[in-house]
Amino acid sequence: NGIFRKGFADARYASVLAQIGIAYFFAFVIVVFSKSFKTSLFWLIGILAGIACVQLFIPVPGIGAGILTPEGCINGYIDRLFLPGRLAYGPDANMVATGGVFDALGLLCIVSAIGITLMGTIAGNILQRESLTEYRKTGILTVIGIALIIVALLFSPFYPIIKKCWTSTYNLLAGGISFLLIALFYLIIDIWHIQKWSFYFRVIGMNAIFIYLLNAIVPVDNVTDAFVGWIINPLGDAGKLVHVAGYLAGEWLLLYYMYKKKIFIKV
Repeated sequence: NGIFRKGFADARYASVLAQIGIAYFFAFVIVVFSKSFKTSLFWLIGILAGIACVQLFIPVPGIGAGILTPEGCINGYIDRLFLPGRLAYGPDANMVATGGVFDALGLLCIVSAIGITLMGTIAGNILQRESLTEYRKTGILTVIGIALIIVALLFSPFYPIIKKCWTSTYNLLAGGISFLLIALFYLIIDIWHIQKWSFYFRVIGMNAIFIYLLNAIVPVDNVTDAFVGWIINPLGDAGKLVHVAGYLAGEWLLLYYMYKKKIFIKV
């Protein structure tokens, strides 16, 4: 995130991978050391309720409580106090090189991310239960998904759904949609065995972390231009579509090669 180019003071320390890693670690600890499935559920409710209380009722000095703006939210205040380096988002919630007031991957957002990670463990627990039939699992996942979405929408008028702040209503909505998608794909792929269409996505999913890091480290745009630039330049605006197609095709072919060679990079 810029440590070598900008130095420690101006580097961005918050990152997607850090958020995923920390959220997964604490979700793992909660699930492993919980006495039961219900205990994990109580942890989830506690995290969502706790984040909501912090964001709505703890005042930011000079601004007040429950002000969910880039400068006014408690997320940004905590980031400005405790998160070193550069904060990525300015007062207008757009990414900035300097003068950031909060980070969408900041400290409180990481705590909130533990909640949605725990939702994933709940979905996994349901899918692993041998006492449930396949269609029953699909039904339970669907009902949970719909319920989470309804709760998120009911609370949203006075507790908005804001991704960059990772509000609990955002977690509920994102979790609800995820439950519905899991139910849908479980039905299509595992129950109905309609699987051939998913091969393209399986190739990507088996090395998702690798391709994410590749894009972060290697200037893939420049590599794409080297191969298809002679086609792109004469096409004008239409060349942008060719550029994106070449970009995606090149990455997928690399992932396909790794898939065929059984090279899987995981954390």
